[in-house]
Amino acid sequence: MATKIKNLKTQEGEERRIAKSPLLRQLIVICFALAFVEHVNGVSMPDFSQDIAPMIAKRCLECHNKRDVKGDVNLSTKVGFSKGTDNGRLALELVTKGEMPPKIKGLSQKLPDSEISLLKAWVDSGAAWPGGRVLDLYETTTDVRAGRDWWSLQPVERPAVPRLAKHPIDAFILAKLSQESMKPAPRADRSTLVRRAYFDLTGLPPNPEQVEQFTHDPSPDAWPRLIDRLLASPHYGEHWARYWLDLVRFAETDGYERDKLKPNIWRYRDWVINAFNNDMPYTRFVGDQLAGDEVPNRTKQSVVATGMIRAGTWNDEPNDPADYLYTRLEDMVHTTTSAFLGLTVKCARCHDHKFDPILQSDYYRIASFFWAGHIGQANQGGPPSKQLGFEAYGWTDRSADPPPIHLLHKGERHKPGPKIAPGFLSAVTTLDKPLAPPPHGSKTTHRRLQFAKWITDGRNPLTARVMVNRLWQHHFGQALVRTPNNFGFKSDPPTHPKLLDWLAVEFMEPTVAGGEPWTMKRLHKLIMTSDSYRQQSIHPKETDYTERDFLNRNWWKFNRHRLNSESLRDAMLSVSGRLNLKMGGPSFYPKMSGEALEGLSRKSSDWKDSTPGEQSRRSIYMMTKRSRLLPLMTAFDFSDTTITCGQRDVTIVAPQALALLNNHFAHSQSEALAKRLAGQTGNTAEQIKLAWRLAFGRNPTDKELGQAETHLRVQRIHFEKKENADHLALASLCHVLLNSNEFIYVD
Repeated sequence: MATKIKNLKTQEGEERRIAKSPLLRQLIVICFALAFVEHVNGVSMPDFSQDIAPMIAKRCLECHNKRDVKGDVNLSTKVGFSKGTDNGRLALELVTKGEMPPKIKGLSQKLPDSEISLLKAWVDSGAAWPGGRVLDLYETTTDVRAGRDWWSLQPVERPAVPRLAKHPIDAFILAKLSQESMKPAPRADRSTLVRRAYFDLTGLPPNPEQVEQFTHDPSPDAWPRLIDRLLASPHYGEHWARYWLDLVRFAETDGYERDKLKPNIWRYRDWVINAFNNDMPYTRFVGDQLAGDEVPNRTKQSVVATGMIRAGTWNDEPNDPADYLYTRLEDMVHTTTSAFLGLTVKCARCHDHKFDPILQSDYYRIASFFWAGHIGQANQGGPPSKQLGFEAYGWTDRSADPPPIHLLHKGERHKPGPKIAPGFLSAVTTLDKPLAPPPHGSKTTHRRLQFAKWITDGRNPLTARVMVNRLWQHHFGQALVRTPNNFGFKSDPPTHPKLLDWLAVEFMEPTVAGGEPWTMKRLHKLIMTSDSYRQQSIHPKETDYTERDFLNRNWWKFNRHRLNSESLRDAMLSVSGRLNLKMGGPSFYPKMSGEALEGLSRKSSDWKDSTPGEQSRRSIYMMTKRSRLLPLMTAFDFSDTTITCGQRDVTIVAPQALALLNNHFAHSQSEALAKRLAGQTGNTAEQIKLAWRLAFGRNPTDKELGQAETHLRVQRIHFEKKENADHLALASLCHVLLNSNEFIYVD
């Protein structure tokens, strides 16, 4: 009570002081007036930048911008708005009646009452428009397109890790699962995990000794030590390089009618393999491929890396060489922006992007990076080797001061528009700056080098997100953003946005994983040591969870996935004992059937089978001739080599079964496996057990052993009139194993 009395006395004292002060009384009146204005009809005074500008951009600028002035009304400027809407009063009248925005396909587009109230409060207060403020179509994300506020264009910041698990990845996954009242699947057994790890990191199956070593290793660090051993294997680079070669549409010939060989392009393939094996920092990985001829202290290998730019198709006999220059330029823009940035910039060649905040001028800004080495090269396939100084199928500028590039109206060469200065994507506002001129005496523009540095700038919101998303994709079979080449408006939203950002920051600024920034091997280990990665592929509540989350977007189990065409072929060679582990060098030509070679004008010179030993090398060293890909590979969804491929199709079609059953390569490996088994032991039961361990990484069950013995007896009777009946019967069993789901799929 004493406190209340004291407070009342204090209040009375303040009132007497205010009553005696005219200035204080005037200030109080003003404050009350402002408060009243700010709460007219219960709506606070709108802020132009936060409330009004996004609304106009979202609802009006589609039809009333400076380039598309419908009704002679431009709402992107203060003058245009005031003149076209009677300082907002006409606009308010039309939106209140529901006449604007116009009806689309018969559906009313009337603004929500909350937005109408904001507009009314702003107009009633005088419709203040900050001086010099110009709105544009990409001011904010709308129902039909992304703005500069799109999630993938926002700065990458490390989010707080939920306190639900020791491993950060598991903490983020568990947070989402708990929201859905779900639990993760139990941990897979060791025989499953060792097979998963070998295929995941090397693309090859573990042999029985390697399976035995891991499954019987009692030490608590057996799993991380296995990962370290596989990451140190040269086979890691051979496997993971293939994913990158898909992204840069790598093949060894030009395509089109003549499909001419690209001399020495195999050196670029080997460079990628070595880059992965050496754990090259991603900053250098990007820099060498885009500008290995411009980097300080360039080497032959850095110049070889620029083969990425020339790895695509190239028509050496175009109908219109001048037009074809721009077709090639589009390929370069599309490949680099898709691979490194996850955006479809090529869509802005003819007009501003329909869905993403990419201006047509942005397309030509990026195109300018390749213009100096591209102009005049339609029929030559790129700069001559003598300009590079090395025996490399690489790229360099023909001049440090090339002619300017022009924006083309509707993308047509005969309709040149204004000159476009080299620059970056305007949507990444924090890094939108002009390029520096080349150093004095330079023979190149140094534009591509600046482009590479812009891509790998830690403030670029796209680069790290895109790359860690690709790593996750190939470990789990699906990505966090399941459209890995498109982080724009048409993308699939990330399943776990905070996890994606946490991984992106960890990639650039390692804290948990340790090690050097921008390196990939530690990210592999970080992902694979999580419990989320080590889950079983079948959940105890499989039926219930599948109905609730059919696509496993919550990662409540490990996704079972099929071997890609290279891993399938390599696994067959490995199990049969015929795999030739020779690394690098010119590619081998696999045996191609006569039917598959039909159509080649010069069969004898265009395709010559390599020796059997060379044909047993890993598939990444196989000749990739665009006009004649090996049918076994295409049957199992080999990538389209004409465009960048972020994720291969995975189909289940009859030709796949027919290929494995009838293909000469599959039969050859089955017979080789049979010889390997017979060479190890003459005991039928032991042969069967060894076959299971080689093919599946486990021993057969008693039922499987009995079924296999029955199969051998039946087949021996079938082949009894042949001298090698035992071998043919055993080869038949081996063929069954190499055709089985357990061999083709990884759990």
